[in-house]
Amino acid sequence: MIEIVDHRPRWSAEFQSVGRHLRQVLGDQALRIDHIGSTSVPGLAAKDVIDVQLTVARLDHSGIDRISVCGFVHQPDIRTDHVPAGYRGPVSDWAKLFFTQAPGQRRVHLHVRAQGHPNQRYALLFRDYLTAHPAQAAAYAELKRRLAHSLHDEGDYADVKDPAVDLIYFAAEQWAAWTSWQPTASGA
Repeated sequence: MIEIVDHRPRWSAEFQSVGRHLRQVLGDQALRIDHIGSTSVPGLAAKDVIDVQLTVARLDHSGIDRISVCGFVHQPDIRTDHVPAGYRGPVSDWAKLFFTQAPGQRRVHLHVRAQGHPNQRYALLFRDYLTAHPAQAAAYAELKRRLAHSLHDEGDYADVKDPAVDLIYFAAEQWAAWTSWQPTASGA
């Protein structure tokens, strides 16, 4: 069952703890370590899973062992992100490595993405747009609550939610162009 909970102030501190540990182990290999996803948006209801984006210069499998040392388990079946409708480039632009926490640890999803790829930008822009637009964040939270209540399979939840997320992303891209948005400094 999918559970959406009210925003928890501790999520930021939990990300900081994960980010510091990754930075200690990976050093300069981590170009950026960012808190992303719904838990990164103040006031936004979310699944109680800390999403972390690790930005690297080039996406390859050479870092899997080092990330595993940090206590993460590689999930090789997940190799790409959802590609927004209308995207005209290759699907490989949305490639990633995906890790989850080790058994018995705090739930974390670690998304490893290449610097400058659209999926790396997407996560940061989505977070910053919803932070700057609380009404849209509240509407998104309501959508997630209703989906969680109606859809009990996590795969179905993501499949139905992705087109709505695209709508937010398209509005975020317009906002980014209008405001000359740039990502804030890395979170860890």
